[in-house]
Amino acid sequence: MHEKRFNSQVERLRDPGRIARLEVERTASLALNNLNDANTMLDIGTGSGLFAEKFAARGLQVTGLDANPEMLTAARQYVPAGTFHEGIAENLPFPDGSFDLVFMGLLLHETDDTLTALKEAYRVTQKRLAILEWPYEAQDFGPPIEHRLSSDKIVLFAKQAGFTAVHQNRLESLILYLLDR
Repeated sequence: MHEKRFNSQVERLRDPGRIARLEVERTASLALNNLNDANTMLDIGTGSGLFAEKFAARGLQVTGLDANPEMLTAARQYVPAGTFHEGIAENLPFPDGSFDLVFMGLLLHETDDTLTALKEAYRVTQKRLAILEWPYEAQDFGPPIEHRLSSDKIVLFAKQAGFTAVHQNRLESLILYLLDR
């Protein structure tokens, strides 16, 4: 790192866009670990479709759900083969066991009723819920700490919703919780 000829490569490695892309890729990989037979997934809080695109690229049939119709329009551009619906995490418009994997990206701290959202996710998944969330600590970015849920709270709500195991994976600046049915 002290060699001047490598300075430009080191700066590219630290590029925030590159780090974000790597984190999205790692999130998709971790969410699918031990789910080799997964075919369907629900992306709750789809946003602009960044995660939906990664899951679709891995061969999953993607369904997206977001409260913001403008975000759904953006997501459809990235995942044209996906199906997208307007809705909220606390009231999923899908039958029981509809998906192999359910994914909530940076959403849990925004839900009005965390336990209901997790119960709904439990109801519609056959195998796993993956939750990407901000850590419960002060940071220069992300929601204020009073809007975040501690890991203990997420584990408690997950168990109350019916999930049998909760695993935590610390990423670059986020935490991925894997809740198994």
